[in-house]
Amino acid sequence: MQLFDWIVLIVTLLFIVGYGSWKTRGSKNVEDFILGNNETPWYTVGLSVMATQASAITFLSTPGQAYHDGMGFVQFYFGLPIAMIVICVTFIPLYHKSKVFTAYEFLEKRFDVKTRSLAAILFLVQRGLGTGLTIYAPAIILSALLGWNLTVMNIIIGVMVIIYTFSGGTKAVNVTQKQQMFVIMSGMFITFFLILHYLPNDMTFTSALHIAGANDKMNIVDFSFNPEEKYTFWSGITGGFFLALAYFGTDQSQVGRYLSGKSVRESQMGLIMNGLLKVPMQFFILLTGVMVFVFFQFNPVPLNFNPNNKIAIEKSAFKEEYHTLEQKLVKLSEDKKVINLLYIDQLNQDYDNPILRKELVALSNKEKDLRDKAKDIISRADSNTETNDKDYVFFHFILHYLPKGLIGLLLAVILSAAMSSTASGLTALASTTAIDIYKRNQKEEKSEKHYLNVTKFFTLFWGVVAILFACVGTLFENLIQLVNIIGSIFYGTVLGIFLVAFYSKRVKAKPMFISAIISQLTIFVIYYFMIYSQEKLGYLWLNFIGAILTIVLSEILQFLFFRGKSDDDNELIIE
Repeated sequence: MQLFDWIVLIVTLLFIVGYGSWKTRGSKNVEDFILGNNETPWYTVGLSVMATQASAITFLSTPGQAYHDGMGFVQFYFGLPIAMIVICVTFIPLYHKSKVFTAYEFLEKRFDVKTRSLAAILFLVQRGLGTGLTIYAPAIILSALLGWNLTVMNIIIGVMVIIYTFSGGTKAVNVTQKQQMFVIMSGMFITFFLILHYLPNDMTFTSALHIAGANDKMNIVDFSFNPEEKYTFWSGITGGFFLALAYFGTDQSQVGRYLSGKSVRESQMGLIMNGLLKVPMQFFILLTGVMVFVFFQFNPVPLNFNPNNKIAIEKSAFKEEYHTLEQKLVKLSEDKKVINLLYIDQLNQDYDNPILRKELVALSNKEKDLRDKAKDIISRADSNTETNDKDYVFFHFILHYLPKGLIGLLLAVILSAAMSSTASGLTALASTTAIDIYKRNQKEEKSEKHYLNVTKFFTLFWGVVAILFACVGTLFENLIQLVNIIGSIFYGTVLGIFLVAFYSKRVKAKPMFISAIISQLTIFVIYYFMIYSQEKLGYLWLNFIGAILTIVLSEILQFLFFRGKSDDDNELIIE
């Protein structure tokens, strides 16, 4: 990185942190700190919701996911727009009517304190892990590519977020996320058009799509009913719907964004904005990854994108074996470039040559074989290393091919996205701990100032916990998948509780609590067998299974064992 890149990076980040701290300093009470005094306009709600979900993992992992596996991941988001409509019609009006600080506070009014506490604890576990990952994801990539210490990187990112989140709470998160989304999308659009500019002069965007299609990168929709496939139209429209419904409807990191809206209508408009823009945004990010793949059909590409693996190989006895594979990849890359240029020339004459397409596929398969052999050598050199390099693809392109200044901007994009998601996570964790756990179990009346200080303390506490999670984190197959897997394990049960609360007047507190416990334990067992058995199930289905199991069990238990019985606890009447 050049000096100008460092200037762009540091100035961008200091502006976001400084502006957020200054603009929202001095929260007067808990309502101001957690709900932003209900002053957030709809467009800020929409941007804040988008920025909360669009973590650094999105901009690190998604292009790498598309580079390796193509556009199919976009199906993961197909259920999201439908979920936004359901939340706008049902969830938001009930939350506002109940005048709650957190989503889980609503559950006590509908059921009892045990159900509220269970949902809050499930949220704290999965969001605590998820928030740590939002710090860890950019930190591990930056530390590897820039030579920085990983622990130091985790601490730097975490402390920057804690500063303005501790100062201004939800309002600070909302204010800074507008700046962060501007930086993020500006950087991504500039990068996308630069990639197109770097492609051969006689190559059109349509030709680029043809090359991607020849390599199976443009298979956007899969209508197969194979449950082992991670991403299909059906898993996206069902499992993705339930995951989005749970995440946006019951996860306090998202609920807190639209509970701060000026009115029910403003909150609804913000979520509708997210529903309209989220799928196109993810499609664009995936398409950027596909264009990176096309770019590397004409430019040198490493055998493994993770620079740590290259360092490990150079220090091992397998160095020469690895170098032999690298030489073969260089020769293969030259052959690919020749064939691709011939293919483009044919396309410019309106002829999609099937022989050249087959040759492209054959060369891609040979490259995949070389990469698999390289991973095997890396594993033999260091059995503890992570051979999967999906999360390093986009960063390799940024550092080696973007002009100076833009590298600093893209690094600011990654860090801004990390800070955005982490800040939302911290406010959600702090408010849930303070309101649903601490305040609910206080026997003596405390002042507003007391609960404000407690909430700030828990913001600091969860910030430290998230940093610690990040420091002990380990790479998975793909970070964006890991975040969604963690969510899928817990979200189904929590969503089932809320759906029963909203739509079933019959079910009382005791059958609800028992069914939620059974459902969550069942999901743990299913996931255990998913890991250790030959039979695979796409993790998105865990959301569907958890929600349906919770709903059905609660109805059965109510009918068989609690029919005609009522709970003594306060119960909200759903009209």
